[in-house]
Amino acid sequence: QVQLVESGGGLVQPGGSLGLSCAAVGFPLDYAAIGWFRPAPGKEREGVACIRDSDGVTYYANSVKGRFTISRDNPKNTVYLQMDSREPQDTAVYYCATKHGHIDAGSWNDGPWYDRWGQGTQVTVSS
Repeated sequence: QVQLVESGGGLVQPGGSLGLSCAAVGFPLDYAAIGWFRPAPGKEREGVACIRDSDGVTYYANSVKGRFTISRDNPKNTVYLQMDSREPQDTAVYYCATKHGHIDAGSWNDGPWYDRWGQGTQVTVSS
């Protein structure tokens, strides 16, 4: 049962908040990059946020900067995405992904680089 399990998706009103969880089951996230992705027009997936386990450095897409917060709980082997000030365009299936390796500001949102993906959790922002 080696997998990434996302949870916390659901329906929220515009301007509301929602938290997502990505739990790594059967393997550690030590020294890994853990990112959140969602589909985007013309792309398979766009990077939303990423956290580097080794030092906690985070990266965000410009469209969510200041509204979303990514964090980690190493004892629980889990990464969270807190989404505030939700907008209708945030509606999407959100996927968590990880890979053990180095990332930086120029590579964190490179979807094909990641080698393990969760099944996704649906987030809907609507009134």
